[in-house]
Amino acid sequence: MIPHDLDTTLRRLQRRALLVGCAALACCLAAAAAAPGQFFRSYLVGFVYCAGFPLGALAVLMVHHLVGGAWGHLTRRFLEASTRTLPVLTLLFMPVAIGTRWLYPWTDAAAVGSDALLRHKALWLNFPFFIGRAAFYFAVWWTLAWVLNRWSARQDRTGDPALLDRFASLSAAGLVVFALTGSFAAFDWLMSTEPKWFSTIYGAMVAMGWMLAALAFTVIVAHYLSDREPVRSAADEQSFNDLGNLMLAFLMLWTYMALSQFLLIWSANLPEEIEWYLLRFSGSWLAVAISLPVFHYLVPFLALLSRPLKRCAPALVKVAGLLLVMRLVDNYWLIAPVYAHGGVHAHWMDALCPIGICGLWLAAFCWQLRQMPLIPLHDQEPETAQHEVPAHG
Repeated sequence: MIPHDLDTTLRRLQRRALLVGCAALACCLAAAAAAPGQFFRSYLVGFVYCAGFPLGALAVLMVHHLVGGAWGHLTRRFLEASTRTLPVLTLLFMPVAIGTRWLYPWTDAAAVGSDALLRHKALWLNFPFFIGRAAFYFAVWWTLAWVLNRWSARQDRTGDPALLDRFASLSAAGLVVFALTGSFAAFDWLMSTEPKWFSTIYGAMVAMGWMLAALAFTVIVAHYLSDREPVRSAADEQSFNDLGNLMLAFLMLWTYMALSQFLLIWSANLPEEIEWYLLRFSGSWLAVAISLPVFHYLVPFLALLSRPLKRCAPALVKVAGLLLVMRLVDNYWLIAPVYAHGGVHAHWMDALCPIGICGLWLAAFCWQLRQMPLIPLHDQEPETAQHEVPAHG
C-alpha cells in the first residue's frame, strides 16, 4: 500500500501514541476512584476536543468533494483516515455516558423535581433519550464516512469518473446533515452542562471549531509526510497556500459565530442569558477569555494574511499548532467554569485526560493511514485541480 520506510515510521508513531495514551488514561482512571467528578469533567474536555478531529475531517472531506481544489489531492487520504476512526471515537464516548450524573445537572432527580424549567425540559434532557440521540449521531456519521471511503476505494480500483458526481451529490446533502447532527451533539454534550441556558448559534460555533481543528491537524500531517514519497510530489507550495486560505476562512467563520453570540447576548442584557458570560469573565477566567480573541483569532489571522507564510509549510505548521492548542483552551473555557466558579482551578487530569484520549485516537489514525495509498490513484491531476480553484471559489 505505502512505501516500507513510511510504513515503518507510521508504525513507530502508532506504538508511541498508543503507549502514551494508555499510560495517561491509566493514571487518570487510577485517580478516578478518589475523585470521580474531576475525572469525568476532565474527560469531557478531552473527548470534545478529540471529537473534532474525525468529525471535522468528515465535514472538510465533504467540502472538498463539493468544491474541488488541489489541496484535496494532497490531504484527501489524511481526511479519510481520520473519518475511519469514528468507531474509536464511539468507544471513547462511553465514559461520558457513564459519568452523566457527575456532568449534567438534569440527571439529578431532586434538582429536576424542584425546578420548573428543568421539569419542562425533561422530555428532551433524560438519560435514555440522551444515549439514543448519541447513538443516532454516531450512526449517521459512520454511514457518511463508510460510503465516502467505500467509493474512494472503488475509485482507486476502477478510476470510474461517475464517482465524482456521486461524491458531490452525497457531500451536498451530507454537509446539511452534519450541520444538524453536529449542532445537536454540541447542545447535548456541552450546552446541557448548563441546562437553563441556551444559544441557537452555539452548536454551529462548536462544529466550526471541530472543522478548524481537523484542518489544522491535517496541515501538520501533510507537512510531516511531505519529505517522503508519494506525498512529496503532491506537497507543493500552492497546495499549502490553498490550505492556509481555507484555514483562514474557517477561522473567520468561527470568530464570526463566537462574536455574534457574544454581541447578541450582551446587547440584550437578559439575566438568564448574560449569566453564561459573567461566569466565564469572573476571576482568573477573564485571562482565559482574553487569550481567545488574541491567540485564537488575532495572531493566526494576521499570520494567515501573509501569502509567503502560507506557501512556507514549516511556518504554516506553527500557525496550525497554535490553533490546536487554542482549540483545547476554548473547549476548557466552555466546559470547566461550570464546575469551577470564580476562577481557574486546574487539575493535573485536565491535561492528562486530553493527552490520553488523543494518544489513543492518534494510534488509530496512524493504523488507518497505513491501509490505503497516501495519494488517490485516480484523482484529478494536480494541475487540473489547481485550474478549477478559481471557478469554484
